[in-house]
Amino acid sequence: MIHSSAIIDPSARLADDVEVGPWTVIGADVEIGAGTRINSHVVIKGPTKIGQNNHIFQFASIGEDCQDKKYDGEPTELIIGDNNVFREGCTVHRGTVQDQSLTRIGSYNLFMANAHVAHDCMVGDHNILANNCAIAGHVHLGDYVILGGFTAVHQFCHIGSHSMCGAGTVVLKDIPAFVMSNGNSAEPHGINAEGLRRRGFSAEAVRNIKRAYKTVYRKGLKLEEAIEELEPLAAETPELQLLTDSLKSSTRGIIR
Repeated sequence: MIHSSAIIDPSARLADDVEVGPWTVIGADVEIGAGTRINSHVVIKGPTKIGQNNHIFQFASIGEDCQDKKYDGEPTELIIGDNNVFREGCTVHRGTVQDQSLTRIGSYNLFMANAHVAHDCMVGDHNILANNCAIAGHVHLGDYVILGGFTAVHQFCHIGSHSMCGAGTVVLKDIPAFVMSNGNSAEPHGINAEGLRRRGFSAEAVRNIKRAYKTVYRKGLKLEEAIEELEPLAAETPELQLLTDSLKSSTRGIIR
């Protein structure tokens, strides 16, 4: 159902069962998939593609021009997957030509009230950004990342899968997969063991990840030395491969 007060550009393409609430504005070059619900007072600007079964709550701004001062009106894009929830006041900006001209969000993510996803961010699946989180331009999030309320992530940082940040964390460097962190600036505090168990990781896998954490953080090794020590184990243990990949991909250095 589309409310009579909603304003929808003629070029927008909405699946037949998309719900659009009152006073919502959907601009040109917007595509919205089946089962998606859009509450009142939402603004969606294109070029933006939104998948199926998403729910966008009131006062969210999706696909707006980015806040990068280099942006000069180029037709950059936002792509959103399926089954995401954007709560009240969320803001998600399109990309810039200085990167891939694209901001991408995967599926099954929860963006709580007033969360912000800046230009050129790459967000995986099953992530949770709690209230008032802000991830700056070019940030990459893996899968199953949890950012506590008021977490702020510096531009170009990479946050590995299954990691977790406590409330109010300020992230200035990369966070490896599985690592829990907190503070200003973020410091490591072990691995997200309880989250891993809830997601079906075996007791042996959790033990292996804990040992790998000690290799990175407790032996006094340089990052390159830690990776070299972990690589033979990672070849036999898939979960450690995820960790070593996140360490190798770091360009800003990891939190210590």
